[in-house]
Amino acid sequence: MGQPEQRADGAGPFTTRLTWHRPEGETVVWESRLARRRGALAVRGPGGMVTMSPSTDARALGRLRRLNTVASSAFVIGGALFALGAAVAQFGSGDAVESAAIYFAGGLFFNTGGYTSLLQVLNAPRHSQGGGSLVTADWRWWGYEPMRLDWLSTFVLFVGTLVFGVNLLDSFLQGLTVQQTNRLIWTPDVIGCVLFLVSGHLAFAEICHRSRPCVHSRSLGWWVVAVNQLGSVLFMVSALAAFTRPATGSLVNTDIANWGTLSGALCFSLGGVLQAFERP
Repeated sequence: MGQPEQRADGAGPFTTRLTWHRPEGETVVWESRLARRRGALAVRGPGGMVTMSPSTDARALGRLRRLNTVASSAFVIGGALFALGAAVAQFGSGDAVESAAIYFAGGLFFNTGGYTSLLQVLNAPRHSQGGGSLVTADWRWWGYEPMRLDWLSTFVLFVGTLVFGVNLLDSFLQGLTVQQTNRLIWTPDVIGCVLFLVSGHLAFAEICHRSRPCVHSRSLGWWVVAVNQLGSVLFMVSALAAFTRPATGSLVNTDIANWGTLSGALCFSLGGVLQAFERP
């Protein structure tokens, strides 16, 4: 029996999908997100029917479920706390320290979600030669794999959560000048938003298998990426509105800053809820 024909797809130098056409007429497809989230391959039989086939052992599937539960829960809680912090800033007492404390707690959950997302990539089942069963390596807490698009996307996301942490810590500082406020609080905020947007773009490239965004409305994974990217856009709008004018010492637009954060945070919470269902 001959070897199956293989075709690779992806964005730029990154491979995000491999397709094997077997001599007996069956087609096996490995997609990086499907394997990472669900430990599965897509199989199309000679009759054209496509099935999602779990293709790794029970221990690996259990690992994927646990990681997904931690990551999705962290984003749900982190997003909810950010939304609460924005609501307190908009409708509450106006105490900046109170809002900063709530944001900081939410930031810790975002840190957890970002790092767990990276662990999902590092410990995901890998494809085998010829489209056979997925292979799961030993557990790793860290790894450097910049030529994997999923690793790059989640690494940028994790770094973004850490940069947001700098912004959130600096928010507790009192008596800052306008220049210090923009340098220590606003600048890390904008950098974190840019990193979130870059991560979302890379996630689109992974799920679309090309550099340009696509619409896959029947794909749960696509909705997770799309909702989170909308949240990142709203966070950026909020950050731009939170710039402190040197001439007046006031924000560009306080209402937009608070509402942008609140709505963007709710998007991340919704993304976490959707992600909870994207599991083996």
